[in-house]
Amino acid sequence: MDLEKRPPGRPQEPPPRRSDPEGCVAAAIRVPVRIVVLVLVVPVRMAWDLLVVAGRLLRDTVFRPAGRALARLGRALFVWPLVGLWRYVVVPLGKGLAVLGHVLLVVPAVWVHTWVLAPAGRTIAWCAAGVGAVLAAVGRGLYAALARLGRYLVLVPATWLYAWLLTPLGHALAWCGRGLAWCGKGAARGLGLVVTGIGAVLYRTLRLLLVLPALALWRWVLTPVGRVLAVISREVLDALGHGWRIAGHVSRAFGRFLGTLWRWAVAEPARWAYRTVLTPVGHAVRNTVLRPLAEAGRAAGRATRQALAAARLTVRQTRADLRRALFGPPPAARRADRREPSVAEARTLGSSTTALTKD
Repeated sequence: MDLEKRPPGRPQEPPPRRSDPEGCVAAAIRVPVRIVVLVLVVPVRMAWDLLVVAGRLLRDTVFRPAGRALARLGRALFVWPLVGLWRYVVVPLGKGLAVLGHVLLVVPAVWVHTWVLAPAGRTIAWCAAGVGAVLAAVGRGLYAALARLGRYLVLVPATWLYAWLLTPLGHALAWCGRGLAWCGKGAARGLGLVVTGIGAVLYRTLRLLLVLPALALWRWVLTPVGRVLAVISREVLDALGHGWRIAGHVSRAFGRFLGTLWRWAVAEPARWAYRTVLTPVGHAVRNTVLRPLAEAGRAAGRATRQALAAARLTVRQTRADLRRALFGPPPAARRADRREPSVAEARTLGSSTTALTKD
C-alpha cells in the first residue's frame, strides 16, 4: 500500500532487484551438499533417537529403581549404623571424656595458675621492672657519652672533608666530563648517519625480497582460497543443521508410525480382550467360585471359633469342679464373684449354639 502521491504522468518504478550477496559458489554447492548430508544424517539421527528412547527406558525401569534400592541398602548398611554409633557410643563417650578431662586437667590447671603461677609471675615482673629501670638509666648514660664521642670524632671531620676536598674535586671532574661529552656527541652523530644509511639499504632489500612476495601471496592466493573454504564450510554446517532437523522430523514420524502400529496391533486387541473376554470371565469366576468358597471359609471359621469357645468353657468348668472337689468350696465373696462370669459365659454359649443351629 503506497501512501505517497505521485504525479499522474509519471509511471511507477519497479523495485530494484537484489543481487545474491553470497556469490555463485554458495549457490552452486548448496543443493548437492544438502542432499548428500541429508542422506548421511537420516540414519544417524534415527539411530540416535533409538538410543535416546532405549536410554530413557533403561533409566526409568532399571537404573532408577536400582539406584533407589542401592540408596536404601547403603542407608541401612552404613548411615544408620554410623548414626547409631555416633549417637549411642561416640557422643556419650565424648561427654564422659570431657567431664573426666575437666575434673583431671582443667580444675588442677586453674588451681595451679591461680595459687602458684600468678603470684610467681607478679614477683618476677616486679623484680624485672626494677632491673629494667636500672638498665635503662645505665643505657641512657652510655648513649649520651657515645653520641658526644661520635659527633666530635666522626661527624665534624666528615663535614670538613666534604666541604674542602670532595666538593672542589667533584666540580673539576664534572667540567672534564662535559668536555668529553661534547666530543662524543659529534662522533655519535656521524656513527648514527652511517647506521641509518645501512638500515635503509637493508630495509629496502628485505622489503623487495620478503615482504612484497608474502603480501602478494596473501592477497592473491590465500585470501581467495580462504574465502572459498569459508563458504564451503559454512554451507556444510548449514546443511548439517538442516539435515539434522529434517532427520528429526523423519525419525519422529517413523516413531509415531511404530507407536500407532503397536497400539492397533497389540494394545487395542489386548484392551478389547481384557474388556470383553477376561473381565466377564473373571466376574463369573468370582461370583460362582470365589465368593461361595469365601462364604464357606468364613462359616467354617465361625463354627471352629464357636467350638473352641465351647471347649474352653467346658475345660474351665471341669477345672473349677476339680478344684472344688480337691480343695473345698471357695469363700462366699469369691463364690459370688465367680458366679457372675459363669452366668455370662453360659449366656454366650447359649447364643453361640443358637447361631450355629440357625446356620
